Amino acid sequence: MIRSNYYTFKILRYDAKDPLREPYFQSYHVKVVSGLTVLSVLNRIRDEIDGTLAFRASCRSAICGSCAMVINGKIDLACRTQVATFESDTVILEPLPNFEVMRDLVVDMTPFWEMYEQVQPYLIRESAVPEKEIYQSEKDRKKIDQFVNCILCACCYGACPVIADEPGYLGPAAAAKLERFILDSRDERPADSLESVNTPKGVWACRTVFRCIDACPKDVRPTDAIVNLRKNLVKNRFNMILGSKKK
Repeated sequence: MIRSNYYTFKILRYDAKDPLREPYFQSYHVKVVSGLTVLSVLNRIRDEIDGTLAFRASCRSAICGSCAMVINGKIDLACRTQVATFESDTVILEPLPNFEVMRDLVVDMTPFWEMYEQVQPYLIRESAVPEKEIYQSEKDRKKIDQFVNCILCACCYGACPVIADEPGYLGPAAAAKLERFILDSRDERPADSLESVNTPKGVWACRTVFRCIDACPKDVRPTDAIVNLRKNLVKNRFNMILGSKKK
């Protein structure tokens, strides 16, 4: 059976400024040539068919992370998803879960950025600023490679089942970013800085169901970061108890 070049894109539509109208799916019948991504089709729909369609996009290279959405039930980046890979000629697009929808595929990312800011996602130095760059060996650089790859797309946040029950949960992306700086040989934040995530809504809220790992387009594996942060917290507490006994 030869598949038609035409696909039906069913897109969930909603406008928070018009709350009286319930969310609904709108269908677009689009001709797709080989090599087109979901984002390319969305651009065509907006430019040639329906200029009212709202979605986020920027780099088109799986770097900025802004085009994250649910594609046929799977959270992914629209810019890296080839339409030709689908078994069906119907493609269903929905906004990221765990966020309030502002309009169509655009969600309010405020809670995600608030959690991100909470972990102080930058180098903290106590030493004097050197005249040249702060040296880092290749060995030390490799320790943070996994977590440096995070592009803050919020795919993990959207996939996390804990956030649906605990809106104030730190979230996998923020935890992964904190681990990235904890492991960085150039960072000098004090050990007790981890206490900010040592809460029921911090790293201990994670249920380790690994949905964030499945959703991450960059293989960051946020659960690894959460487990490591837990280990560090336990280690710090043990050292504290041991130190008090010696006194």
